[in-house]
Amino acid sequence: MPEDEAARPRGLAVLDAPSVLGLRPPAPGRVPGARRLPEALRGHRLLERLGAADAGRVEPPPYSPAIDPVTGVRNGAAIPGYSTALADRLEELVRAGSFPLVLGGDCSILLGAMLALRRLGRYGLVSVDGGLDFRHPGNAHLVGPVGSVAGEDLAVVTGRGASQLTDLEGRRPLVADADVVAMGHRTLEPVADEVLATGMTLFDVAELRRGGPAEAAGRALATLAEKGVEGFWVHVDADVLDPEVMPAVDSPEPDGLTHRELVALLRALTASELAVGMQLTIFDPDLDPDGRLAAELTDTVVAGLGPRAGVP
Repeated sequence: MPEDEAARPRGLAVLDAPSVLGLRPPAPGRVPGARRLPEALRGHRLLERLGAADAGRVEPPPYSPAIDPVTGVRNGAAIPGYSTALADRLEELVRAGSFPLVLGGDCSILLGAMLALRRLGRYGLVSVDGGLDFRHPGNAHLVGPVGSVAGEDLAVVTGRGASQLTDLEGRRPLVADADVVAMGHRTLEPVADEVLATGMTLFDVAELRRGGPAEAAGRALATLAEKGVEGFWVHVDADVLDPEVMPAVDSPEPDGLTHRELVALLRALTASELAVGMQLTIFDPDLDPDGRLAAELTDTVVAGLGPRAGVP
């Protein structure tokens, strides 16, 4: 096996979670294409290149574009059950000593990951995302109406929103504000005042580039260690990449990371003994007809979870 495709020391286990329950439909009558993310990356030999075990699939319920009147979001009645099922499988994997790599789907799968870790103790979150995903009913007058958990996942896991989503198993919040590090977002506006008052640690794109991704990751890791967390989860939304290299996402925004920068960031984060797992979301194979973007994203994931010496 080539050096850049060697398996990481802790046993990687790839789990498919192709839920798009948290997304708006791309067009009337269409289901979001991010549900096909796992097949796209597996098709480029992701498991073989990582030397990872196949942890199977947690199948989501059918998608509906309708807004649930109780929670105020699409599929609001289905997301709690799916999150619990995903948490059950992830808890098994983490307890068994595996390092899960979860292939979404959309960002709403973060509820399942953080629920699993909340059952186990005090765990943090490093959210690597082009947007902060902090929309909730309390700031809707600034950011627009809520409606899709994929744009609200950070707010939900920190306890903001309908109790049916935020208080899974009576464990609200699934992660404390102080135990969150957000990296790679373009801007905090229009909720900067609210976010800065939360106690979350923030590295926007400019800050991440000031000393480089590895340096920023080191600071993030030091912060989490000082907080006393037992470990942390890594959430990666493909829209953290610049649309010049990754246009196949639902909300592309300019000035994102390069593949090289994301590799450096992921290597530094996942090298930590506190890192317990990672998820990848939002890449839409329907917007990648020739498979080139899937191949490049697979290369980045392999490099980001592979050996630490040198960045390709």
